[in-house]
Amino acid sequence: MLTLPKDYYTLIAAFVPVFSKRVWQHVQVLLTGAILAPGMRTVAAVLRVMGLSDDRHFQNYHRVLNRAVWPSREISRRLLTLLVTAFAMTGPIVMGLDDTIERRRGTKIKARGIYRDPVRSSHSHMVKASGLRWLSLMLLAPIPWAQRVWALPFLTVLAPSERYYDQSVRTHKKLTDWGRQMLLQVRRWLPDGKPVAVADNSFAVKVAVAHDATDQADLHDHSLSVGCGVVPAGATSTGR
Repeated sequence: MLTLPKDYYTLIAAFVPVFSKRVWQHVQVLLTGAILAPGMRTVAAVLRVMGLSDDRHFQNYHRVLNRAVWPSREISRRLLTLLVTAFAMTGPIVMGLDDTIERRRGTKIKARGIYRDPVRSSHSHMVKASGLRWLSLMLLAPIPWAQRVWALPFLTVLAPSERYYDQSVRTHKKLTDWGRQMLLQVRRWLPDGKPVAVADNSFAVKVAVAHDATDQADLHDHSLSVGCGVVPAGATSTGR
C-alpha cells in the first residue's frame, strides 16, 4: 500500500482526536488516497490507488462518509487553523465565498434543485442546471511555488432551494444568509483576526457577522474564478 512522507502524517495527525479509533483507521486510507489519486477522488478511486480495490470489506470506507458520526465543523476549524498557520501568519486573512453546483441525479437526493448554471450562462443567455448547490468558504492565499493565489476550501455547506423546504418544518435560508452564518462561525474561530471576505456580484451586499456594527467582516465584490479556483491577478472586470 502506498504511503506519504512523514511530514504529511504530522499534518494529518491534527485530526486524530475528532475520530474514533476504529473510524480513523479508514480515514487515514481515504486521506492518503485522496492526495495520491489522479482525476476524480471518489472512494473507489482512492481504494484503487491504495491497492485496496479487491478489499472484501470495501463498504467500511464508504461508511466513513454515509454512516460514521464525526464533527464536521470541528474538522473545518482544525483545517482552517492549519491553513492560516501555513499560508496566512502575516497580513490580512482574505477569504473567498462562492457557490457551485454539483450535478447529481437520483430519487434519494432530496435537496436537488434547478439553478442558474454560472459556467454556461451569460448576461444575455441563461442556462439552468439540476443538482446540489454548495456554498464554500475558502482561504485565499498566495502559494510561493505556484506564483499565484489559490482558493483553499475549508468550510462548505449545502444550500438547498426554497422548494426543498415546502414540506419541511425548517425555514428557507437565502444564499446570503448562509454566507453570513459561515462568516459568523469563522469570527468565533478566529477571535483575534478580522477576516476580509471576497465574493462575486451575487453577494453584492454587506454581510454583518456580529450584532454590532463594530464587529464585522469586510465583504468585497470581486470576480472569482469558477469552481474553487483562483482570483485572477490584476482582474478588473465584473461578473464571471
